[in-house]
Amino acid sequence: MIVAHTPDVDDAFMFYAMTVGKIPTRLKIEHFIEDIETLNKMAFECMLDVTALSVHAYAYISDKYKILSSGSSVGDGYGPIVVSRENIDLEGKSIAIPGRFTTANLILKLALDKFKPVEMKFDEILDAVRRGVVDAGLVIHEGQITFESYGLVKVLDLWEFWNDLTGLPLPLGVNVIRKHIPREDQGEFLRVMRESVVYALENVDEALDYAMRYSRIERNVARRFALMYVNEYTVEMPPKVLRAIEKLFEIAEERGILKKPKLDVLF
Repeated sequence: MIVAHTPDVDDAFMFYAMTVGKIPTRLKIEHFIEDIETLNKMAFECMLDVTALSVHAYAYISDKYKILSSGSSVGDGYGPIVVSRENIDLEGKSIAIPGRFTTANLILKLALDKFKPVEMKFDEILDAVRRGVVDAGLVIHEGQITFESYGLVKVLDLWEFWNDLTGLPLPLGVNVIRKHIPREDQGEFLRVMRESVVYALENVDEALDYAMRYSRIERNVARRFALMYVNEYTVEMPPKVLRAIEKLFEIAEERGILKKPKLDVLF
């Protein structure tokens, strides 16, 4: 079974126990690591058995994958932001985005009527904004914490936009599993995923030691970021997160951005 996730601190943190064999299982798991937009596009081609996925991308593969109720990344009080060199009006401006199919990009499209997207790797965005290559940048991952060190300011907080609009947490990422995989194997992987998340939360320093081998940031910042996105929502998706996913797709369909998929979630 090919299991794909990103090298980001939060993913490395939650997958740690599974990766190093802390969770016994009969499944033969092969880990594959890439950035989230690459994984989104690989999932479109059904190249992965299990993968981390942007919630946005699920709209295009709901016929092939189920959402796992464990392993999701949800913002509640924080989320992607748009930064610039100074406080500017973003309408019509060039904004670096970390991928067309990222959930952050979908939320940005809901928040702004018109902007010029410039796709680039997420870890290149802050420097591109600082150098004036683009007017602003849509920041995900640890850049949400570190942007000020680049001399940049927050212009738009997408969690605040989403919360004002819906009153719900912001669902950003999920883990999904191919529907063709036998049901008993789907259930077994879900158990392993959940226990891996629980192990990380119960053994934070140990899991963080592992995650730091992928980190681009200092340990104290990495710890803060990991615990922002690996939390009680990650252990088991509650009803309000399901409502948030449904609402995201409903609004996006109303705006003519995509067709709302039927959610298929494995509990």
